[in-house]
Amino acid sequence: MENFDQLTNRFQTNSYKWEVSEGELPMWVADMDFQTAPAIIEAIKKRTDHRIFGYNSIPSEFNQSIASWWSRRHGVNLKEDWIMFCTGVVPAISSIVRKLTKVGDNVVILSPVYNIFYNSIVNNHRTVLSSDLVYETGEYGIDFADLEAKLADENTSLMIFCNPHNPIGKIWNAATLEKVGQLCLEHGVVIISDEIHCDLTFPGESYTPFYAVSEEVVNNVIMCCAPTKAFNIAGLQTAAIVVKNEKLRKLVNRGINTDEVAEPNSFAVQAAIAAFTEGEAWLEELNQYLYLNRQYIEGFIAEYLPEITLVTSKATYLAWLNCSLLTEDAETLCQFIREKTGLYLTAGAIFGENARGFIRLNYATNFSRVEDGMLRLLSGVQQFKKEFA
Repeated sequence: MENFDQLTNRFQTNSYKWEVSEGELPMWVADMDFQTAPAIIEAIKKRTDHRIFGYNSIPSEFNQSIASWWSRRHGVNLKEDWIMFCTGVVPAISSIVRKLTKVGDNVVILSPVYNIFYNSIVNNHRTVLSSDLVYETGEYGIDFADLEAKLADENTSLMIFCNPHNPIGKIWNAATLEKVGQLCLEHGVVIISDEIHCDLTFPGESYTPFYAVSEEVVNNVIMCCAPTKAFNIAGLQTAAIVVKNEKLRKLVNRGINTDEVAEPNSFAVQAAIAAFTEGEAWLEELNQYLYLNRQYIEGFIAEYLPEITLVTSKATYLAWLNCSLLTEDAETLCQFIREKTGLYLTAGAIFGENARGFIRLNYATNFSRVEDGMLRLLSGVQQFKKEFA
């Protein structure tokens, strides 16, 4: 049994998440505080023992491990020659944006969504076109009339989809994927599907990959996936792009090679293979632990923070909190809470204009820190109400 309760110390390790002042508690960026799966650590040790770190090629075992994992865990058959190594999902998305669209083209997203999507679009001089998700009775859904209008725009050439959806934690069902896929086909829009959170589903839940829908749709989808989120190895820079359509695959392959994001470092491939071939039992324990953290947060908010709604979720380790009864400006609320209590959260506005009243909280840490975080949140909210009532 893995000891996820162990209090890890990430100070003085150049941890981006933990670049905070003493006494502060970071529950912001999507990075876990747990040690990764022992099988991955052993694979890295074995590679280190070789003591030579020259240029690396990608062995067939990398593609095999991914195809086997998706077949075994997600019930989808991916052919090995559809799979390409990339240094990360974000480098993959940025490269695909450059290769498949022109300067000035529209790229459709469903807001609120992972903030770096905006960077991948805007930094490449393309235009973000958001079809805002509709938030009703604590759940999010797609406004299909609005989505179709935006896909039909003559300047729209690409859609970036997220499943499970960060920050809201929603798993999109097969019918929704098919409907989105058919609309994109109809209007000649290629889909990038970021599925990096797919292995972080709650016990008893599973996600439907875009590659599980109709063959017609699959031929128009570029899937980006990685072991980095689920196994906490983002710093090892390992990901994969899956493209069934040969013409699209050749374009994507040319793009990632031109952009020099298709070559692995000395640990990237070994870590991924170990995760996908030996990491499943560890992952099951992790997901159980994360779910218990989630249940605690749910109970705490229901009992002590009636002004905040925890949005329904079935995946990720990110709690999406609706704070609009307290304030429409969650940015100010987050700054206030950090200043008064040391709790560092992510304000919703970076995920889209329609998320200004929301906060994202990362609970992928040991339970004692989750308890501490909830007490700090309560204290911060109480002080905020007194000051701004």
